Amino acid sequence: MEKWIQHPLIKPQKIESRLYQQIMAADVLMKGNTMIVAPTALGKTIIAVLVAADRISKFKGSKALILAPSKPLVLQHEESFREFLNLGVTTTSLTGEIKPEERIKRWESSQLICATPQTVESDLLSGRYDLGNVSLLVFDECHRGVGSYSYVFLASKYMQTGNNSLILGLTASPGWDEQKIGDVCLNLFFNEVVIKNEDDPDVIPYFNPVKVDWVKVELTEDFKKIKSHLDAALKTRLKTLKRMEILRSISNVSKKDILKKKGMVQSRIAGSIHPPKKYFIAVSILTAIINLQHALELLETQGINSLYQYIQRLRKKKTKASKSLLNDNEFSMAVYLTKKAYRENIDHPKLDKLLIILKKELKNQDSRIIVFSQFRDTVDKIYEKCLEEEINAVRFFGQASTDKTKGLSQRKQQEIIKAFRKGAYDVLISTSVAEEGIDIPAVDLVVLYEPVPSEIRMIQRRGRTGRKNKGKMIILITKNTRDEAYYWSSVHKEDKMKKKLSNGYKRETQIDFRGLGTKSEAQNSPKKDINPVVYVDSRESNSRVLRELHKLNVEIIVKSLAVADYQVSDDVGIERKTTKDFSSSVVDKRLHRQAKELVETFSKPLFIVEGKDLYSGFIHPNAVRGALASVAVDFGIPVIPTRSQEDTAAMIARIAIREQILERPEIQLRTEKKPLTLKEQQIYIIESLPNVGPVTARKLLEEFGSVRGVIKASESELKNIEGIGDIIAKKIKDVVDSSFKSIKTVEDEELIKKIDEIQTE
Repeated sequence: MEKWIQHPLIKPQKIESRLYQQIMAADVLMKGNTMIVAPTALGKTIIAVLVAADRISKFKGSKALILAPSKPLVLQHEESFREFLNLGVTTTSLTGEIKPEERIKRWESSQLICATPQTVESDLLSGRYDLGNVSLLVFDECHRGVGSYSYVFLASKYMQTGNNSLILGLTASPGWDEQKIGDVCLNLFFNEVVIKNEDDPDVIPYFNPVKVDWVKVELTEDFKKIKSHLDAALKTRLKTLKRMEILRSISNVSKKDILKKKGMVQSRIAGSIHPPKKYFIAVSILTAIINLQHALELLETQGINSLYQYIQRLRKKKTKASKSLLNDNEFSMAVYLTKKAYRENIDHPKLDKLLIILKKELKNQDSRIIVFSQFRDTVDKIYEKCLEEEINAVRFFGQASTDKTKGLSQRKQQEIIKAFRKGAYDVLISTSVAEEGIDIPAVDLVVLYEPVPSEIRMIQRRGRTGRKNKGKMIILITKNTRDEAYYWSSVHKEDKMKKKLSNGYKRETQIDFRGLGTKSEAQNSPKKDINPVVYVDSRESNSRVLRELHKLNVEIIVKSLAVADYQVSDDVGIERKTTKDFSSSVVDKRLHRQAKELVETFSKPLFIVEGKDLYSGFIHPNAVRGALASVAVDFGIPVIPTRSQEDTAAMIARIAIREQILERPEIQLRTEKKPLTLKEQQIYIIESLPNVGPVTARKLLEEFGSVRGVIKASESELKNIEGIGDIIAKKIKDVVDSSFKSIKTVEDEELIKKIDEIQTE
């Protein structure tokens, strides 16, 4: 006879009583902030439900907040919690698609809230609500809690403001690297880490084991010939770099090694006023090597179709690296052979093996299969082959579009998963987007078209099967290629992770994170009674600078600013640029326009250039220096360098305090650009006439003396102006003299309105 969890807030006979889940939930409630590491099928969501029910019961009127990385996963959690909790527990979801006003209503009226972290972060920064009354904060897929991801900010804010704070993290794998595990625990304030494996005695009765097999294939002669030419092109460039003393050895050089060398060379270019020409040559060669390594990976692990599509994209590039490759005899021969194989429909041996596996599995009519591939091109190829073989398959990928296919919206993704779950499709062919959190309970087989070197992704993919019955995973591996290296890399990393977590993890130091946090933070933060105000342009709303300003007790008001990214007083407007954006704004001529607008709008304009790699971009360092000199000398705008987003926030906060410390003047926002002068208005009006540009507009005004004079001029008089012939003169007179029609265009109305204004003046 089955036993069920009994709790006032949990529906009767809804949650099976599993001792290990109850013990883990009790540990969280007793020991505090905890990360739970367990395979997908062990029911981590149930543990969150048990803890949430207890916290909401204990702290009357409090809320539980469940955070998940994507909207589909948020909606999935909302559905699960509604299924398990009594109707008396008001449950809702918050995502970016819901209007802010509605989000506030939902927050205020609900006890259990499922949300994307970016949405909650945006609402907190805008002051729509706070976390003071949240008695439980759950981070699903908590291994994401590193770097600038929203989880990090939200955990810090919660520990500062929560009245009865408790954090629960859920993940199938936090990673193998001890530093990464430590960072996640520190960032999300975990004191405890509890790990559950499928072979634990209390788990075995509830866990369906997953059998993992690998199927090996060999490259055909067509593939080996192409590979030999790509290898030759690669070896030539590696030897050149060794002669240039950029590389010490040319054996076993990985993509990571090349990226590191490229960064080193770019740093040397940045650090030299007159960098040697060989460094620029080296950057181009290193880029070509990255292209070759990627081409080899596609050939070995994906097939002719993926390599051919990559070569087509490479042809469109105009870089020195791509041109040098396309002019290389060895690479050209590889391109020729690839094109020939593509026309002859030669496929990777994996593809034939995959189709055999699918047909065998689908003899069982109730089977559901997921096929994972890293690359969209491969997904497309597998899908085409499935259709040819009358296999009922569907493609599943992310929202980004490519040259060939449009991305899938979240709504379309949900429709596909729903149809797959109901049996409308037998095979789901997916990129990595289906690895994490998607609820597909009835998958019998997972096939990996290629292994991935990440233990987190391997665990997530394996977790898609074995939920209701014994699961199977098959990994396709090409012998003596990157496939083998990637597979063993993921295996070793998973073993390391389990060893590091086998005895649990406990943070040695307990820190009081309420208030401002560390002593250094408190020393560098503005005093609470100052609370400077910073107006932020809405285009900066996703910047990490906002959350750093928030930490510094700065009052943030997000508005649409016509000029500048930040405004701290009536006089001071700040344009923030990362080093990458600064370089691109030099190339596309935005920099001078923005500098001009700053000078015209603010009496004390400022430029902040953020980052440490200003001179390591794609343009010559002297071009960057010239642009900096122009901003400072030609426009008189001070340029302030900052090292990071945190540094930028600290600088903006300090400037705001300096501007506002003596008194709190009301800031006149620059939501519109500075009004045009009378002369500019006159030129603007005449420019709106057909085929009249700024130069011709000036000539017309100089000739006829005023806007009225231009309007009254005859067609023959207009033709006396250089640049105006019969056709343009006729078009102008048609606009000026034609009778006013009942159907008006916006341009006509604007022109007449401006003319009337000038005449009134």
